[in-house]
Amino acid sequence: MNTMDTAIGGYFELELSQTCGTHYPQALTYQSARAALLALLRLSTNVKRVWMPYYICDAMLAPVPAAGKEICFYSLDDQLAVDTKVTLIPGDVLLYVNYFGICTAQCAALLQRFDPAQIVLDLSQAFYTQPYKCYASIYSPRKFFGIPDGGLLVTAVPVPLPEIQDTGSEGRMWHLIKRLGGTAETGYQDFKHAEHSLDNMEPHGMSTITHRLLRSVNFEAARSARNRNFAYLRKYLDITNTLTLPAEVDGPHCYPYLPDHPVHKNTLIRNRIFVATYWPDVLARVSQDSFEAQLVSQCLPIPCDQRYSEDTLSRIFDLL
Repeated sequence: MNTMDTAIGGYFELELSQTCGTHYPQALTYQSARAALLALLRLSTNVKRVWMPYYICDAMLAPVPAAGKEICFYSLDDQLAVDTKVTLIPGDVLLYVNYFGICTAQCAALLQRFDPAQIVLDLSQAFYTQPYKCYASIYSPRKFFGIPDGGLLVTAVPVPLPEIQDTGSEGRMWHLIKRLGGTAETGYQDFKHAEHSLDNMEPHGMSTITHRLLRSVNFEAARSARNRNFAYLRKYLDITNTLTLPAEVDGPHCYPYLPDHPVHKNTLIRNRIFVATYWPDVLARVSQDSFEAQLVSQCLPIPCDQRYSEDTLSRIFDLL
């Protein structure tokens, strides 16, 4: 902002630190990850088909037809890797999700298997994974921090930033404020409203509010807490987890627990342990006996983020 246009005096704004930077200063910034993907695909005139996993939210599928591209679906194996039957031809790109922030090895193997120039890595659940030398890496920092929106795009493709900046962040702040000053339940409807407001994926630049909030995040403290909490959870849960987790993780999104015995998610919810379902819309495009259907119906993405201590997380074991 031009200092000549800055108001002097009057009431104060939120007091936010600006000492932490943006973590990925080379990234192009948008109002959401799906808007970033749409901006990328619109400029990808040589791309005709986009391979997408069955196991992904509808929100990230929507940019593909909106950009005039064809969708081809692929399955995952039980190690969360791309089905070996997938082949790419000229004009194809493949989007792969670093699921739960634990699939670094699968990402590396994918870039060995295919031309990196044909790979888009969705790092929405892997904020601390550095951008890859591939077609593009996409981030969604609101899945890791208390911000209302935002998407990051790192690519060598010359994608211009939108001329219009997002101004909707003010209306997406209420669930953040209510949870800070009250309970998770009081802000839940506001959270859903904020999520639905991002259905409009026409690319806009990241808002001033989100930029400022991101610059106030202590990224390294959050990473350390996530690593500590993940290690604590796996000490007790790995023995009954049918998912094979890597020996080391860095800044994971959650602890993905696919138990070897039935666990009723409603029991956790009744005890105010809110475990998401990724993603119910997947069930409409896969068979009921598929690995993807098992992930939707049985996998418990247990929170391990920077808000919690080991004492807090121990409540989960009392129920499981």
